[in-house]
Amino acid sequence: MGTAAQMLDQARKSIGMTGRPNTITREYAGRHGDDFLRASWCDMAVTYWARHSGNAAAVLLGGDRAYTVWHASDFQRAGRWRVGTVAEVNAAKPGDIVFFDWGASDSIGAIDHVGVIERVLGGGRVQTIEGNTSDACRRRVRDASVIAGYGRPAYSGGPTASTWMEDLMKDLPLVRKGSTGEHVETVQGLLLARSHLEVRITGTYDAKTEAAVRAVQKWGGTTADGQVGPKTWPILLRVN
Repeated sequence: MGTAAQMLDQARKSIGMTGRPNTITREYAGRHGDDFLRASWCDMAVTYWARHSGNAAAVLLGGDRAYTVWHASDFQRAGRWRVGTVAEVNAAKPGDIVFFDWGASDSIGAIDHVGVIERVLGGGRVQTIEGNTSDACRRRVRDASVIAGYGRPAYSGGPTASTWMEDLMKDLPLVRKGSTGEHVETVQGLLLARSHLEVRITGTYDAKTEAAVRAVQKWGGTTADGQVGPKTWPILLRVN
């Protein structure tokens, strides 16, 4: 059986995948039929990552899953389900399988979407990797309001903080005023987790985001240039 770190490493390899059919849906359809080639593929992605990281037994308790409700029910039956309250979301771990209800309930029967938790940000927020989000695999920042709950796989070992951080740092770009996109959302989520409530998760690196980054840089003892690069990402991600 694999580890949470291996599950996350496999998920990161899919970031940027777009459209369907794709590698994930083709592999799933090869086992379960061509109807899955163009189907919603968020849970097929979780299945793919689990199989390719040696975590099928830990993550796929009922076997391959393309239907999120059944997958969440597998975790519930195994006693490995946590409801999506703020307190429970704050207690999540990297590698947990997180399920969403866009109707903002904690009902398993209402689940719409699934991903894997990459980072717990605090304040009921998590950073995730998700397949089939805007028909692509992307990082997202989500909060407890749309999290129905999460499953806790029985991985053989947890990722160490240092290994996880080293792997994550390799994929993080320079983000600064004028930048847009998912990495900006991540910065803004991390700033909110550090009580910079003036910041909003918009995906646009605006003046408020820049000012909050400068404040965090001063606190962390690095140059307060307002840009998030290799010296600032670790400060934002520091757990203290």
